[in-house]
Amino acid sequence: MGREPAERVALMAIHERYADAIMSGVKRVEFRKRRLADDIETVWVYATAPVSKVIGRFSVDDIVQGSPQDIWDRFGAVGVIERDDYFRYYDGSATAVAIVVGEAERLPDPVGLDELEPRPAVPQSFAYLPVASSPSAMLAPV
Repeated sequence: MGREPAERVALMAIHERYADAIMSGVKRVEFRKRRLADDIETVWVYATAPVSKVIGRFSVDDIVQGSPQDIWDRFGAVGVIERDDYFRYYDGSATAVAIVVGEAERLPDPVGLDELEPRPAVPQSFAYLPVASSPSAMLAPV
């Protein structure tokens, strides 16, 4: 039996340089302090200012949780972040989350949040959106 299609996606705010690295295939993991819900298969990438638009999406291959040191040891080489910056980000955190990037696809024309209905707020980290109100409705699935 096949899996039911996902009913929601994640919209994730990512600094422009890291968002570009994901879209180009160089950055293979996104580090977070909070875990994504297990039903999320697609993450839409909202590149932060100065871009301030959804620039693409990626499929989630895996979500791995552990100590910041364990996650660094396992994924630091593909995270496109300097060691000092990584550990500064996780300072005071007992847990780190690695979202393993699967297939990434850059949109030919970035989408402003004001083009989505209903218009989502800019996520602080990430937000969940129904598939029907995400950029997914404009494109074929990943």
